Amino acid sequence: MDLYEEILAQYALRKIIHEQLSKNVACRIVEGECYNALKRIKTIIEDDSLDDAECYKKVEEFVNTLEILGSDGGNRHDY
Repeated sequence: MDLYEEILAQYALRKIIHEQLSKNVACRIVEGECYNALKRIKTIIEDDSLDDAECYKKVEEFVNTLEILGSDGGNRHDY
């Protein structure tokens, strides 16, 4: 391999490694946010003290949790 190819190969390898690390970091961030959202939802679901009206309000909290993550309830959340 000549110098040109060696430099190009090294550059490509660094770029691939950098992209892979960036994907891993992004995945960990998303996984952490999802885990926190699921913990919050589980806590709400496990609350046996809620009556139907309170439970409805809690479902709204689920949608709000999705909105905090940058998602939404789609057409179901237009009220």
